[in-house]
Amino acid sequence: MTTINLPLDGKIVPYTLSGMPIELKKRDAKTFPRIAFAAAHVVADPFADNDPWLTPAIDWERTLAFRHRLWDLGLGVAEAMDTAQRGMGLGWPEARDLIRRALAEAAGREDALIACGAGTDHLSPGPDVTIDTIIRAYEEQIETVEAAGGRIILMASRALAVVAKSPDDYVRVYDRILRQVKEPVIIHWLGEMFDPALQGYWGNDDHLKAMETCLAVIESNADRVDGIKISLLSKEKEVTMRRQLPKAVRMYTGDDFNYAELIAGDEQGHSDALLGIFDAIAPAASAALDALGRKSNHEFFELLEPTVPLSRHIFKAPTRFYKTGVVFLAYLNGLQDHFVMVGGQQSTRSLAHLAELFRLADKARVLADPELAAARMRQVLAVHGVH
Repeated sequence: MTTINLPLDGKIVPYTLSGMPIELKKRDAKTFPRIAFAAAHVVADPFADNDPWLTPAIDWERTLAFRHRLWDLGLGVAEAMDTAQRGMGLGWPEARDLIRRALAEAAGREDALIACGAGTDHLSPGPDVTIDTIIRAYEEQIETVEAAGGRIILMASRALAVVAKSPDDYVRVYDRILRQVKEPVIIHWLGEMFDPALQGYWGNDDHLKAMETCLAVIESNADRVDGIKISLLSKEKEVTMRRQLPKAVRMYTGDDFNYAELIAGDEQGHSDALLGIFDAIAPAASAALDALGRKSNHEFFELLEPTVPLSRHIFKAPTRFYKTGVVFLAYLNGLQDHFVMVGGQQSTRSLAHLAELFRLADKARVLADPELAAARMRQVLAVHGVH
């Protein structure tokens, strides 16, 4: 068994790895009883001569290879979302390139499920930004995705959160956009815990009152809405909304704290999935969905429940820094050769946080090669002065 010295409560304590990695096995999304998207991260190019805080540099080969890994496991790719550091290091020009490249890769496969984020993040803030400006910004990004043959995930708009004076402004924008889309979209309601700039989205700080506006938009446009992903980290709110959706509209859980029970569902329904954590725990998610498809609920929870403490740690407040944990796991698992992120975001979590992530990943059985993971963890420790 491999033992590694890790920081814990201000001390350096030996930790012996115990987890047996979950088998990496190719699967077909068609066999899963739930639709499951993983919001995928981007791999930075550590050799680019750039200013990381200002200019993104992307390793396209590794970034696209990671998407193929998700497809091989039967998971869909939610492209250019917040997990890809959209609006948090990745600007619209880079996101546009990412979308086009990913859709081209998907076109070469018969089993590639993909949907792409369209928002308003190319708008520069200022007094000249109006509701009409926001509508045009949405239209521009939607046109880009649809022209490349992609489905739309309609992302929340920071600009709309600033400009809107009432819930009616949200209704006006979403009604106008939804009337134009070529295919039914997934609406993404991203909570302020993920992005503080989205506080009061749908025109109300009270999530239940905001939900009323969102539901009204969906009911008026049910034939143009495939589903809604809510990321409020509250299973109660998700279930409340799920039970009020029109029959044909899906709930895609964005709850990285309670996804196992929400996907399993209850006698009144279940959630599909669009989750950032599925990037990090893709083999476990794939195996669990396969078990659920075989009606082995016990195996489903046996595989997925141990990943929940890991996810809650990765997504702990400040939740917006969760991308660091996602990329760190990709590094530990040999899916990229470095722990460097767009925007220098590898610095947003402490060594103590990363050490606990390592322990929880072992317990969740998502360290694909424990020896490699331990060797890479030692390199990170050494940079921080732990030898």
